[in-house]
Amino acid sequence: MVTLAAPSITTASPNRLTIQTAEIALGSTAIRCLDWDRDRFDIEFELKNGTTYNSFLIRGDQTALVDTSHQKFEALYFETLEGLVDPTTIDYLVVNHTEPDHSGLIGRLLEIVPQLTIVGSKVAIQFLQHQLHRPFAFQLVKSGSQLNLGQGHCLEFVSAPNLHWPDTIFTYDSGTQVLYTCDVFGMHYCDDALYDEIPELLEQDFQYYYDCLMGPNARSVLGALKRMNKLTVTLVATGHGPLLQHHQQQWLEYYRTWSEAQSKATPYVALIYTDEYGHSDHIARAIAQGIHKTGTDVELVDLNETDLHDVREIATTATALVVGMPPQATNNSHVSAALSTILAVAHPKQAIGLFETGGGHDEPIYPLRNRFIELGLIEAFPPILIKATPSDATKQHCQEAGTDLGQWVSQNHRQRRREASDSSLDQALGRLSSGLYIVTARKGDVTSAMLASWVMQATVEPLGLAVAVAKERAIESLLHGEDYFVLNVLEEGNYQRLMKHFLKRFPPGADRFIGIATYDAENGSPILAEALAYLECRVISRTDAGDHWIMYCAADRGRVAHPDGITAIHHRKAGSHY
Repeated sequence: MVTLAAPSITTASPNRLTIQTAEIALGSTAIRCLDWDRDRFDIEFELKNGTTYNSFLIRGDQTALVDTSHQKFEALYFETLEGLVDPTTIDYLVVNHTEPDHSGLIGRLLEIVPQLTIVGSKVAIQFLQHQLHRPFAFQLVKSGSQLNLGQGHCLEFVSAPNLHWPDTIFTYDSGTQVLYTCDVFGMHYCDDALYDEIPELLEQDFQYYYDCLMGPNARSVLGALKRMNKLTVTLVATGHGPLLQHHQQQWLEYYRTWSEAQSKATPYVALIYTDEYGHSDHIARAIAQGIHKTGTDVELVDLNETDLHDVREIATTATALVVGMPPQATNNSHVSAALSTILAVAHPKQAIGLFETGGGHDEPIYPLRNRFIELGLIEAFPPILIKATPSDATKQHCQEAGTDLGQWVSQNHRQRRREASDSSLDQALGRLSSGLYIVTARKGDVTSAMLASWVMQATVEPLGLAVAVAKERAIESLLHGEDYFVLNVLEEGNYQRLMKHFLKRFPPGADRFIGIATYDAENGSPILAEALAYLECRVISRTDAGDHWIMYCAADRGRVAHPDGITAIHHRKAGSHY
């Protein structure tokens, strides 16, 4: 039974950061960090009403902290925490999600409580190991795992991958019937009202938050809601905004309705793998990232946790299938039955992609590939073979394979949109001309390139330019803030060979520069020897523009190879394609 308590508020100085604490259930306290003036989130999302970062303290025979907060609240947060409990007595930190606005204080917490055990999904623990760069005790959990704190506080965990990161879990306290969901069901809304008392004030921000963060993963939302069905929930304790108590069912039904509508209208890929076997999670996550770049939805299917009825339904309705090699039949009868089910319902309208997992007892990949091909499925990418621990180059290879598949899935959808569009408008837009360029980039051992035409100078002071890059492009992952690249300007009358080469469809992981003369720029990216000119550039910011990112970039250095040459011009007849 949830109990109400009058909140106490600690105020920080003039930058409008405050902290609110309140008992929300027996032995359970909310620590809400109120960021009143924050006006932007994840760079591209404008905020009108600030936001909060919600953390929770659960005290039984043992004590657990559920998530932390943003680093900007460090002094206030620990001052408040020390007023509630001796931090050195905290036994567990439950990490529902590792994004910095919820995990920003974990490093400091470990300095205070080095014996602390961090509880999270396998992916969350991996993320934290890369973020913290220090050893820590941890406990891996997934759907069905439990942690008994005593005095009735038995925590049960629910896997909720891709909401909106692959690491997400929910934490359910069966003693208080409180469900801790971090980002999911939250909203960016800052107010000292602890609960959702007046829904009319919240609905616009609630839907905006869903559209920005959860809508792109509508099928994963439905999967999480299904896993929640067995729980009796009286309070949803979110990571942002007010806690959902008074109108909880209304908010959950919004998620269900919106996600069902979106999933019916959107083609998707079923990514089928066996978690905790070989390198399945690494490979599946990289392929999913590539698919997501194209705007295509992904349904993650862990064969260990998915019943055969759901496997059949998903494998039947998916537009494409990606299957990670499971352990051989002698090792797991359920997984073997699931694989047989997939083969029974797969049909020629689908595409297929397969990857090895490096588990040591994989099903042989080529016999399975041949069976799918015999069924008439289209091979979206060649089988991905894993013979060693995946490297950055392997990750890039897998992302590119996912991108190829996502492009195949979305092609028909885009074609239908073109056919329904205003042809006169499309033709008029196509009369906008532009130059021809090759964007090249290198990060570590990974290189990439693409033909570009949507490029323009954007500023004089400082010298800067804007480049539009489709979200599905493989090179997109190399073009984030402070990344470097070279813009190679193609020359009229001398561009056909380069244009033809870089328009080729490269297999995932292929070297795009074979047969092309290059030398290294000062920023490390390749310069094309045949280019008319080049600019060494640095990404300053990225703006979300529908199916493209618009990169604003500083031009750091440049050179013209042929002073009398002129830039190649690209003329189109339609605005709906390049």
